Amino acid sequence: DALPIYAVGDVCGRALLTPVAIAAGRKLAQRLFDGQVESKLEYSCIPTVVFSHPPIGTVGLTEEEAVVKYGKDHVKTYTTSFTPMYHAVTKRKTKCLMKLVCFGKEEKVVGLHMQGLGCDEMLQGFSVAVKMGATKKDFDNTVAIHPTSSEELVTIR
Repeated sequence: DALPIYAVGDVCGRALLTPVAIAAGRKLAQRLFDGQVESKLEYSCIPTVVFSHPPIGTVGLTEEEAVVKYGKDHVKTYTTSFTPMYHAVTKRKTKCLMKLVCFGKEEKVVGLHMQGLGCDEMLQGFSVAVKMGATKKDFDNTVAIHPTSSEELVTIR
């Protein structure tokens, strides 16, 4: 009898990121050794950061992908551009850009994209909200932490 062969990580050609390979490996181990037959990694909502200066973070669908998937009439975006407090008293006025991509009447947040100081750190928490199916109203009902750049995502209009 031939034994099955399993592969995870970059060799699979999907989301070539170390944390993705680790997560896929854990899911495989759960299926093989813990009886969790439905344990599979969901590749549709993986947070990704480009560690540039300033960093860029993204999770979920782009506006273009959402329009293709849901139709232009069902997609609404919210954007903001501002100078973070960190740069308020400096000569260097680096901007921070943020965008929420929402779907349907309930405005489910299906994409979140940002560029600016601290976006790499902010993305992890917001990714949990996006993965859990948070809506724009959920974001609106969250008390902002002031003064932070992340408050822009819960006060964006």
